[in-house]
Amino acid sequence: MNPYIMSILISNLALGAIITAASYHWFLAWVGLELNTLAIIPILAKHHHPRATEAATKYFIIQATASSIILLSSTINAWYTGTWDITQLTTQPTPTMLLIALAMKLGLAPMHFWLPEVMQGTDTMTALIIATWQKLPP
Repeated sequence: MNPYIMSILISNLALGAIITAASYHWFLAWVGLELNTLAIIPILAKHHHPRATEAATKYFIIQATASSIILLSSTINAWYTGTWDITQLTTQPTPTMLLIALAMKLGLAPMHFWLPEVMQGTDTMTALIIATWQKLPP
């Protein structure tokens, strides 16, 4: 992969983590998480091997599902509370759905079955990024 493209993707990973960590608004937190996901997909698929493509596809499907659950829970929370503030989790379905979505994004049990399969399809540096840096924003 071109070093310029790789540096742009790595900087997008850092920018997504910074946006997510600094946001007080549900939509901005979601945008930061999506930026992280969209930056890591080309890094996962940079080796033209069927296992790398499979790992990138599995990672994308799981992360997109978790992101949609986060967006749904934040929309339900905004509907009931009237605010998109992250600290206002007062309605009951919202914290449960958010916990499930974050467990999926982090690869925590019982939502962890995708993580070993994705790790097997990547090289060591990409697996290290997935196991460490991608876990910080959620």
